[in-house]
Amino acid sequence: MDIDVVLPCLNEADALAWVLERVPDGYRAIVVDNGSTDGSAAVAARLGATVVGEPRRGFGAACHAGLLAARGDVVCFMDADASLDPRQLPRVAGPVLDGRADLVLGRRVVKEAGAWPPHARLANAVLARLMRRRTGVPLRDLGPMRAARRADLLALELRDRRFGYPLEMVLRAAAAGWVVAETEVDYRARAGRSKVTGTVRGTARAIGDMRRVIRETA
Repeated sequence: MDIDVVLPCLNEADALAWVLERVPDGYRAIVVDNGSTDGSAAVAARLGATVVGEPRRGFGAACHAGLLAARGDVVCFMDADASLDPRQLPRVAGPVLDGRADLVLGRRVVKEAGAWPPHARLANAVLARLMRRRTGVPLRDLGPMRAARRADLLALELRDRRFGYPLEMVLRAAAAGWVVAETEVDYRARAGRSKVTGTVRGTARAIGDMRRVIRETA
């Protein structure tokens, strides 16, 4: 069974070769270029990825454009910045493929110093606790590597197009009665500076988006 891998991308030219060369057989990379100015789209195309352009800026906008472009029965999501290893995608896709779960998230386990700044790790822990209280789903990380069936994801009718998209996915999946699970994946220092976790301001913006999603899905 072919599996699509959505990789939202904003100026990740330096990381794409490492990432795309590690995509497992049977997984099709869909790089969603979200307005890059460093030639990311050309790099991805040269390396054999399907490239989708999404001019509307926003993490959720890029993720959703990739979901709409996907054709596989199962769709995975992961960052394109080399912080996560595509060779571990079967860890999140496997339980979906064999019917043990409807949505699987990769719980990040730090493998390199500096991979997860303290302010970003704290923000993630707070949001994960809010999500657990809200849904009862025992997730400890709202990680970016995840997998679910394409048709089911489309049926959730996700609305957020900013940083709240990953949380909205979990909230709506839980409300729909999905089996949501997590499995450990390695987390490395990303290539280049993060647009979100690399700064307190970026992290605060992401938290604001996610809090808004929590309010709007109440």
